[in-house]
Amino acid sequence: MIVTLWRRTEHRRRVHSNVLRSSLTFGAACAITIVLAIPLDAATPVAHQSTPTTLFGVGVARCTFVDHSRSLLSYSTVPFRVRSTSRTLVTEIRYPTLSVVGGPAEAVGAPPVARSGGYPMIVFAHGYDVTPDTYAPLLDAWVRAGFVVVAPFFPDENASAVAAQPHANTEDDLANEPADLAYVTRSVLSASAVETSNCPAAIGLVEPTEIALAGHSDGAVAAGMLAYDHGVDPQGINFANLRSGIDFRAVIILSGAEETTQSYATEATRPDLLVVQSRLDQCNPFRDGVQLYDNIHQSNKWFLQLQTAHHLPPFDGVDKSAFSVASSTTLRFLQMSLEDVSPSPSLLALGNQRPAIARMYSGVNGPALENAPKVKENCGPN
Repeated sequence: MIVTLWRRTEHRRRVHSNVLRSSLTFGAACAITIVLAIPLDAATPVAHQSTPTTLFGVGVARCTFVDHSRSLLSYSTVPFRVRSTSRTLVTEIRYPTLSVVGGPAEAVGAPPVARSGGYPMIVFAHGYDVTPDTYAPLLDAWVRAGFVVVAPFFPDENASAVAAQPHANTEDDLANEPADLAYVTRSVLSASAVETSNCPAAIGLVEPTEIALAGHSDGAVAAGMLAYDHGVDPQGINFANLRSGIDFRAVIILSGAEETTQSYATEATRPDLLVVQSRLDQCNPFRDGVQLYDNIHQSNKWFLQLQTAHHLPPFDGVDKSAFSVASSTTLRFLQMSLEDVSPSPSLLALGNQRPAIARMYSGVNGPALENAPKVKENCGPN
């Protein structure tokens, strides 16, 4: 079977970590350094609303969801051919568990701390040629504050899949990833409501009305498409139908861009939007983040401008100063948007506390491009 694929017109946005990549297989879990602080009683459910001072440990589980309605392509042939009539989505779920001083960095398969009604959920999309584990410092920071993070391994863009198709442009599969995100979101919501054999770890984990969508680089493009696109994906599915019925209350775009071949529009539900973009990003130009921000016409939006950071280090923890601002600001945004926590100081004030590292904008008063530096584009290690 030969497939005609929707093609991107923008340059490739490869994301390569400048730290050692995880050597995990899909069947194993990773160990990442985190701070474990306050012990909790697992027998007693915590109150429905977490507080910013509550610190959890990080539990990790992996579930596999198979979407039999859509196909997986081979990009090593011209034209592209179908190599599977279904899409297998190995998904890593990080969730709050007991914090144990001196215990393991991550507790694989540990029981979650019970919470009445479940936890707010963040659906996270990784970038090109990496995995969700690349972002473990950021994702774990969210979990320690009381969020569940659900992150699929995209079947053609994760590091192992890219290596398995050398010299092939597997990044073309990005247009199929919004549907992957929607399918995984619905699968986890279903597994949280009714225990399933393929994902028993998810039972009772998620509050279905408190969902955020986030992504970095190509993953941010996919998240933006799912949140705002009004076109049709390569397999003939309307993006508006993909997100129908999912209560996304917040969207986080980390070094992303608008897919200009599709028609974006502000949604009637108007989820809170946070764009994080560096002026010196060598892989995703600053103007692309500004363009997406400006084209979403709503007042409940924020833009965190990183002053000197590059593409990946603010989100994998390598750039400690930029990571500190990005992690604290995204966390406050999530608490405000999903848990109705009244931020003090305000989100705007928080993002402006370290002006040499970052500047925060809100509403229609977004960043200007007139004085944006000219940066040579390079999507290699940065």
